[in-house]
Amino acid sequence: MTYQIVPLPLAPFAPLFALSDDALLALGARRMVADRPHSAPCRVSLVDAAPGERLILAHHIHLDAPASPYRAGGPVFVRETAVEAAPVIGIVPDPLGRRLLSARAYDADGMMTDADVVEGQALDARLRRWLADPVVAQVQLHTARRGCYLARAVRPD
Repeated sequence: MTYQIVPLPLAPFAPLFALSDDALLALGARRMVADRPHSAPCRVSLVDAAPGERLILAHHIHLDAPASPYRAGGPVFVRETAVEAAPVIGIVPDPLGRRLLSARAYDADGMMTDADVVEGQALDARLRRWLADPVVAQVQLHTARRGCYLARAVRPD
């Protein structure tokens, strides 16, 4: 079974770049600058920010399943120059492939069916196996060390 990596949409984050630092703080967001290579993966473009590149660090609800105990959200980076990535079918984008990941499979009700820590290079095989199971509706991908949401994988339309 193939899969599609789905980035976050740009629209909810685009207005944040015009806000002052104080206005961002009031929303629980921060303006940041990437300080080293591969330190800030953008969840919209699925590209790592280059050192010196400006980003917004904001809270995002990544599992919006109100009836599920797994409902969750957390911090995400969005590059100031982000262009929304087209959904990628059957390919692990570089920022995912280079990281140790926490991968969590969920059913249509937002209940976790399985989870594992996966090296990014092994993600392709794991996604194909999980999404071959008709019970699995999506697999959410997080950084394993900090636990931050990166993207989700679903069956292609």
